[in-house]
Amino acid sequence: MPEHGSVPSLASTLQQQLADALTAALPDAGTADPLLRRSDRADFQANGILALAKKLKGNPRELAGQVTAALPAGELIQDIEVSGPGFLNITLADRAIVETLAARAADTEGRLGVPVDAAAGTTVIDYAQPNVAKEMHVGHLRSAVIGDAMVRILEFTGESVVRRHHIGDWGTQFGMLIQYLIEHPGALKHEGDAADGEAAMSTLNRVYKASRALFDSDEEFKARSRDRVVALQAGDPETLELWQGFVDESKIYFHSVFDKLDMEVRDPDIVGESGYNDMLEETCRILEETGVAVRSEGALCVFFDDVLGPDGNKVPLIVKKTNGGYGYAATDLSAIRDRVQNLKADTLLYVVDARQSLHFKMVFETARRAGWLNEDVQAVQLAFGTVLGKDGKPFKTREGETVRLEDLLDEAVSRATAVVREKAEKVGLSEDEIVENGRYVGIGAVKYADLSTSAVRDYKFDLDQMVSLHGDTSVYLQYAYARIRSILRKAGDAVPAAHPELALAPAERALGLHLDQFGEVLSEVASGYEPHKLAAYLYQLASHLTTFYDQCQVLSPDNAPEVVENRLFLVDLTARTLHQGMELLGIRTPERL
Repeated sequence: MPEHGSVPSLASTLQQQLADALTAALPDAGTADPLLRRSDRADFQANGILALAKKLKGNPRELAGQVTAALPAGELIQDIEVSGPGFLNITLADRAIVETLAARAADTEGRLGVPVDAAAGTTVIDYAQPNVAKEMHVGHLRSAVIGDAMVRILEFTGESVVRRHHIGDWGTQFGMLIQYLIEHPGALKHEGDAADGEAAMSTLNRVYKASRALFDSDEEFKARSRDRVVALQAGDPETLELWQGFVDESKIYFHSVFDKLDMEVRDPDIVGESGYNDMLEETCRILEETGVAVRSEGALCVFFDDVLGPDGNKVPLIVKKTNGGYGYAATDLSAIRDRVQNLKADTLLYVVDARQSLHFKMVFETARRAGWLNEDVQAVQLAFGTVLGKDGKPFKTREGETVRLEDLLDEAVSRATAVVREKAEKVGLSEDEIVENGRYVGIGAVKYADLSTSAVRDYKFDLDQMVSLHGDTSVYLQYAYARIRSILRKAGDAVPAAHPELALAPAERALGLHLDQFGEVLSEVASGYEPHKLAAYLYQLASHLTTFYDQCQVLSPDNAPEVVENRLFLVDLTARTLHQGMELLGIRTPERL
């Protein structure tokens, strides 16, 4: 058993043995894929011989027999059967399953034998993009949750990840806010703890509403505000200092919301629109000088043959407006330049609402034309759908307002705490544990509901379903983990230990084979940016565990000691896999629930 390093999966070992046997038995076939997949007739089925037989004009069943004969003798395969027109139905040996799982459990690096990608590069992930001086709402949830999970997953698989929170901290509204502050000194001061997120947001809301009312009613204030925008963009020291006050106050609020989401957001990772202000003019100059962008009606634009408006005319990407102002495109393109040239990124991953897909399609194509993106550097939008209410419509309050993210999270924790409290006496939880577990279950429920849905799809926000102990929910997975921890505590002197010499029951085999897929699933999730596939894997793992409990008692006095130890080994490895998988999704697993 290795002390560290990766453990090849049973499927990959079998795939290699079959490929070698194909080459040995059929040298004229060249490199051939056995087309191995899981099967309900055996553990695996190899379907590649049928295509080879057509290519070589041979009898597929005869070729299958030759391949079977060429397989090495060993302890991996228990049984192999030629079925139909040359399919191979393969059953693995119980010993091979247990020995492979034992190697995973023995990985002292705590990675369960999951390999680190030696060819990994650097990915910049742009996610969780709130706006300064504005409350975060339900629309900010998915970018934060999906982005955080992808950061964790990519880092675990070996990628060097740079986080970027591209906050909205620049633009015309700040002229209004800053001018109001100049004329009403001390407006940003608030009572209570200066680090309190709710107090910070309350202050920002108050200032925003007051400045907006004055802006709409006083033409002279409106003119002064517009002049202040010019001063901000020109870098006037007094204006910048007041602007920084809004940013700092907003960060206090942002951090309080991200803390509720159980997410780490670090100040150095927050590089908003303002962070690229000094690059905008140069970006425009390069685009114009290289002919990527052209002047059209006074604006600097990039045109595309396949982007047309309702009237059939080409719709441009406006980099610089007619009045000399810069659009979002100039900032996004400058960010690409910075991330490629300064951060040395191989991949730029944008976790952004699907409704912005056209914008990013044009931005990425512009960057390719400019040479900032190429064969060595790619940009990808991990587009996500909309959070819907139970009625299938965009999630709103009863008054038709956008749902505040803090309110949504508080309600989730409240519902989850009630569920935890119902079972607390039976488990023996203290009040502190009830409160802590309520938070873990509530926030986990919100995250899992999001992450278990393919990102690009819309999903319904239903708290009743999210905190249910039944069905595909995080609570079901958390409960599965806590149940294993309870069994391990009750085991007394019995300890988890692998016994490869034992025959496995069907439920043990199914659980073991699924456990062995963890590394392959993570590789697929990381390469395709599909965290929902990890959620699906974990739900299936918990379902296999439920079947295992029904069919295989763990601590039964009727079991021989080695059977008890082997089953404790299986459930212990299941708990470790659940814990690691949930952690990669950003979800906690309480020890008792």
